[in-house]
Amino acid sequence: MDTKKIRWIFFDVGGTLVDETESFRRRVQRTIAMQKEIGNEYTEEQLENAMREAALSGGSYFRGAMKNIGLSPVAPYDAIGERLYPETQVVLKALSAKYKLGIIANQPMGTAKRLQTYGISEYISLVLSSAEEGVEKPEPIIFLSALERADCKAEEAVMIGDRPDNDILPAKRLGMKTIRITQGLGGLMPVRNEEMQADATVRNLNELLNILYR
Repeated sequence: MDTKKIRWIFFDVGGTLVDETESFRRRVQRTIAMQKEIGNEYTEEQLENAMREAALSGGSYFRGAMKNIGLSPVAPYDAIGERLYPETQVVLKALSAKYKLGIIANQPMGTAKRLQTYGISEYISLVLSSAEEGVEKPEPIIFLSALERADCKAEEAVMIGDRPDNDILPAKRLGMKTIRITQGLGGLMPVRNEEMQADATVRNLNELLNILYR
């Protein structure tokens, strides 16, 4: 992948910079408790298997999974239990010395504050979160807003994320470079067509340095 013109790198959050495994386990547990209150019995194994199957079929791995099994209401995502992937801070520090870094993510309110709590906000120059923007990926407007605020052309930017539908496809359609990271449940999602095929694929954040920090 040619990176000579790249000025900005935009990251997804969940499954990319942040490991949401424990947060989703709590969400499953809270959902089970909510269902129990209305007389329905589910197990963690049932819901976690449904999430895995939804990811493998290319659907939203929580909302899609719960819809697939007809489960409502469900617990909202609250971010409790999130943790940075071990290499997140080191990689962001290295990349921020060469590029401007930003966030384009489907996240709840307070994303910028959480990044500060995690100790990585000093490397991030711009944060666009769906809750604050009022629009979710894969809608192109959130990507276009990020490029406009960054004063950056699409061909001067890279989008890095775990989901081919929400991260890779919309960014690629706008002319951005794309890198998919195959961590978490998002890494299980299938690439259904050429538009979902990233310019490069990595297994973890460390591998980004082989592409972007040469």
